[in-house]
Amino acid sequence: MTSALIVIDMQQGSFGEANQRHDAAGLVSRLDRLADTVRANDGAVVFVQHDGPPGDPHHPSQPGWRLLPDLDVRPEDTVIHKTSCDSFLDTILEAFLRDNSIDRLIVTGCATDYCVDTTVRTALARGWPTIVPADGHTTSDRPHLPAIKIIEHHNAIWADFIAPRGPAIVCPCSDVRLST
Repeated sequence: MTSALIVIDMQQGSFGEANQRHDAAGLVSRLDRLADTVRANDGAVVFVQHDGPPGDPHHPSQPGWRLLPDLDVRPEDTVIHKTSCDSFLDTILEAFLRDNSIDRLIVTGCATDYCVDTTVRTALARGWPTIVPADGHTTSDRPHLPAIKIIEHHNAIWADFIAPRGPAIVCPCSDVRLST
């Protein structure tokens, strides 16, 4: 199978003092290692970048739009732009995946309860075999729930999600296997 690592919204405007993300530094390190593994197995690494409206920190004219400087983004990687929580909606993602004979998705990034969740659900609903690394996504504490509980909850939902090709495979980044 040919895999695509989908890295969602790992942008400067999503991280920082105002947006404390659970284990942000650890996440970047794990995503860089996972990207190396995907590249070594002839897969694709796709960075999905949110393009916010004027005045938004994620607007392309703002510093917050840029990908995190510690991410290992290489010239052969692909960047796809989105304007909603869904990485598939009104983007070229699905066409890119089909044009590159991708058979399986590995969905990661920020934020667990918004863009990652929406993209995982869309991928599963469209029949894409999907892996979600349990420690490959992050979010912030919310007034009603700490980030770690949000992450645990979504991992459980995705692992039990009813979809055409079954639920997502949820495992740590270090356990993602790309052969077969």
